[in-house]
Amino acid sequence: MPLLVAQDPLAYRPCRLLVAGTSGAGKTTLAQRIAAVLQIGHVEIDALHHGIQWTPRPTFAAEVAALAAEPTWVTEWQYSRVRPLLATAADTMVWLDLGRGRVMWQVTTRTLRRRLLRQQLWNGNVEPPLHTFFTDKDHIVRWAWRTHAATGQRVRVALQQRPGLPVVRLRSHAEADAWLAGPLTDAARRPLVE
Repeated sequence: MPLLVAQDPLAYRPCRLLVAGTSGAGKTTLAQRIAAVLQIGHVEIDALHHGIQWTPRPTFAAEVAALAAEPTWVTEWQYSRVRPLLATAADTMVWLDLGRGRVMWQVTTRTLRRRLLRQQLWNGNVEPPLHTFFTDKDHIVRWAWRTHAATGQRVRVALQQRPGLPVVRLRSHAEADAWLAGPLTDAARRPLVE
């Protein structure tokens, strides 16, 4: 199936959606907005993954498997351990494919805001001190820079493995807004088929 764009109609009402994108692109915000339009639940995958002091939760894979088995959900497409399971269970993938400059601006300002405000994230975690940008090769800002191209490669592999999986490619927040207000809202008017 070719990639869909913001204006392409959906021939069905999505029930199980993945939001793909680079770290810091805005996957969670978009996933929340999609869930609101479709009136289905959003599960933030980071909340399932991160335990106290940023340690992976031992129940992560089992919780993702339980989520994937549900009839309706929206979540982010992250973590190599569970990506194949989610891609197999999804009926729609939304790829937030923002340029590197935009992503870097977003991830940097988000990280600064979270750190300066000591915003609690998942299970009491907060962003690490700002100096860790220089000492941690996997600091979120460095990670976003280094892995920016990886999402596109993963989407292409997912399409090879599931050629019929509809993938909506959104290259800007304006395109995301247009898709939410247009094709997704239109699809949300159809009956939910479980």
